[in-house]
Amino acid sequence: MERSVLRVLTCGSVDDGKSTLMGRLMVDGGMVADDHLAAMRPDDDGMLDYALLLDGLEAERAQQITIDVAWRYVASSRRRFIIADAPGHAQYLRNMATAAAASDVAVLLVDATCGILAQTRRHVAILALLGVGEVILAVNKMDLVGYDEAVFAAITESFAADAAVAELRSISAIPLSARCGDNVVSSSAAMAWYRGPTLLQALEAAAASPLESLATNPGRMPIAWVDSSTAGRRRYAGSVSCGTLRPGDAVRVVPANSQSRIAAITTMDGELQAAGPGDAVMLELEDLVDAGPGDVICTGRPVLAATSCEARLIWLAETPPVAGADLLVKLGAGTVAGSVLRLDGANPNAPGILPARIGLRAPLAMTTARESRDLGRFLLIERASNATLALGVIDRVAPPAQDVIWQHSTIDRAARAQSKRQNPCIVWLTGLPAAGKSTIADRLEVLLHAGSHHTMALDGDNLRHGLCGDLGFSADDRAENIRRAGEVARLLLEAGLIVIASFVSPFRADRDLVRGLCPPGMFIEVFVNTPLAVCRDRDPKGLYRRAAAGTLKGLTGVDAPYEAPLAPELELRSGETDAETLAAMILDLLRERGFIAG
Repeated sequence: MERSVLRVLTCGSVDDGKSTLMGRLMVDGGMVADDHLAAMRPDDDGMLDYALLLDGLEAERAQQITIDVAWRYVASSRRRFIIADAPGHAQYLRNMATAAAASDVAVLLVDATCGILAQTRRHVAILALLGVGEVILAVNKMDLVGYDEAVFAAITESFAADAAVAELRSISAIPLSARCGDNVVSSSAAMAWYRGPTLLQALEAAAASPLESLATNPGRMPIAWVDSSTAGRRRYAGSVSCGTLRPGDAVRVVPANSQSRIAAITTMDGELQAAGPGDAVMLELEDLVDAGPGDVICTGRPVLAATSCEARLIWLAETPPVAGADLLVKLGAGTVAGSVLRLDGANPNAPGILPARIGLRAPLAMTTARESRDLGRFLLIERASNATLALGVIDRVAPPAQDVIWQHSTIDRAARAQSKRQNPCIVWLTGLPAAGKSTIADRLEVLLHAGSHHTMALDGDNLRHGLCGDLGFSADDRAENIRRAGEVARLLLEAGLIVIASFVSPFRADRDLVRGLCPPGMFIEVFVNTPLAVCRDRDPKGLYRRAAAGTLKGLTGVDAPYEAPLAPELELRSGETDAETLAAMILDLLRERGFIAG
């Protein structure tokens, strides 16, 4: 019986011989039509240029390099293959990642004369991240090192160490020469010391995506399209991601949380009594439910509907990532607005991959990538240009609160504010340490109190004495510190107060998160823009002196970043004006915006 189609990726560094190897495999394996063979021209040594079978673009042939991913659909006597030949240049890494996302097996080439290179390690990290099931290390150009077994052993040993760090699960190694045909289709007499399979034998024996094992999971079908062409009926089209769906099964639609039962499962060939992983079907439910593209129809344990996740990003754009930028997050057929809430430092063991926290403005059904390829990976898209910025792989889904409902009070924010004869707001002062935030906040509260206004000041240091006393100053802890402060500020806002918050709050995404907690117009961001030199001279807590002496690490503005507001409601230059005057400028803004009477 013929085995399933195998999706094969070839990757590696520049000039490792990827296109030549796949071309040789196709020719020696009898996978090329006679007219294509006749059109191939020999190279300078009189040998066929096998790379021409893969390099289809005119620019690729002219420069003798691979630029775009070349796709070829071929078959041996035992199996069918979809081959994706990816470029090796660093600037085309996005092309390689795109092809890897849909591959079962990767053939990773290494030039025997060069060994493991930086680009090889980048590809290893991406293959591991995207969960490519099997990796074949093809040590090419063995003819140029005299078919030396010691060279092959040294490369495979080095690769095994990199693969272990990246947590690649299934790897094998084959010494070969694409140009001479050694161990490509037929075993090589020049490398009698190698007793393993040829490349073709390894590919014919490789396992495709394990759809059979997915059949035992809970049933899940992401909706790609809704057919409502027939009045009073809706059919939901998609491919079953995992599990088995049958007519009569109870289902839940996530994130809408609607419930129904499957009335019928249909395809172009008629009705089915069951649909399993990979089946493209249309489901009709017994009830008209609220469901659309991007939602997931589930049996058994449903997927989570979440508004944030921890993920690793393969950054594809030429422009660097910016935390807090307004983006689109596309997961399957669902697209919602979102942003990168936090960017962590790159892992030196996984070059080109950025750990991040992603926030969404509406819930999406999602899982970890380890649980589901379909529901555990997403794209980040720039809103203005619609350009794809990054491919994301979900490591952890932030679970929603269960059985927690907001308790509404009879006396609401407006009633509390009316009794105080003021309109509540949050004045959020941000800036470098020693910029003057706390001093300005104190003077502002004095001015408001003198006008009989009801206020509450929140200071970063004060909160770290109690509520945030368990937090340090790592990126994660800083983000959690601001999240807690924001939630406290929001509750005080509900009390009808004018909240004055002074926090370094170095990351835009964290400040934007607090802004998002507030009704429109009630968050006033004030950037206390004080030059670093002035902050160093002030240094009331001695932080800058300790940082200069090397006894304090991670001080914002010194060896930790500060992301200045892009469009604050007010910018104050503390190095040029006294705190009383600056506080009065905030007071004027509050009058201007109607929070206090003129």
